[in-house]
Amino acid sequence: MPARSKAQQKAAGAALAAKRGEMNPSALQGASKDMHDTMSEAELEDVAATAREDLPDRVKGDD
Repeated sequence: MPARSKAQQKAAGAALAAKRGEMNPSALQGASKDMHDTMSEAELEDVAATAREDLPDRVKGDD
C-alpha cells in the first residue's frame, strides 16, 4: 500500500526505524506510534518507500 501523503510516508519511515531498532519506540507519537504497533516491517517498508515528489503534504483524514 503506497503512502497517500508526505505526512503518512514520513510517519511510516519513523515507525520503520523504531521497528528495526534504529530509534527508541517510546519516541514515537501519533500516527507513527499507531503504525509501529499495528503494521509489520514489510508493510512499513512498502509505505515508507513511496516516492514523495507527487504526494500532497497531507490528505484529510491522515493522522
